[in-house]
Amino acid sequence: MKLIIGFIVFLIMGVVLVKGIGAYLGPDGLSHCQSYPSTEADCQAVDAIVAISGGDTEARTAQAIDLYKHDWAPLLVFSGAAADKSGPSNAEAMKRQAIAEAVPADKILIDETSETTKQNASNSIALFDQYRIRSVILVTSAYHQRRAGLEFGHRAGMAIKIINHPVMADNQWGPLWWTTPTGWYLTVSEMIKIILFYVGVGR
Repeated sequence: MKLIIGFIVFLIMGVVLVKGIGAYLGPDGLSHCQSYPSTEADCQAVDAIVAISGGDTEARTAQAIDLYKHDWAPLLVFSGAAADKSGPSNAEAMKRQAIAEAVPADKILIDETSETTKQNASNSIALFDQYRIRSVILVTSAYHQRRAGLEFGHRAGMAIKIINHPVMADNQWGPLWWTTPTGWYLTVSEMIKIILFYVGVGR
């Protein structure tokens, strides 16, 4: 009986840990909102929707496009350099995906030089300043959302409101992330990078 109880307790603790890690890595500032903006606190429309490339870039772009089509913002910002230097930048590929979904080209801003999350934040914020953007919804994969939000928030300070809204399931991550080696690899690497972020900020 003690063995059974111990196993049940261990199982419950494991579930809580897995759920906790997932919730920590993928904060969602729109989780309490409806599909469209409203007057509810933190559910109002913003100035721009930002999606950063990496991982499943197409899924991140698709979510940003969906938000745009649901009137969350009048502008899309895509950030990311080319993974293959012989081809177009990730940001350009994201722009083409949006245009193919009937988003007007003049409603899309791109940063084609960022190769890291830190650069995504710095270069995007430069665009924010140029276009007087003061509130954004930030889109990336769920495992990456916490760190991306930290980088953007650190560099934007109080001048720009950053709302996190992750892609909860893509070709690298999902509710059952803990059942795959890729899920654990992404989790551990992100946790390490978050620790390094805090260490760097504290210096």
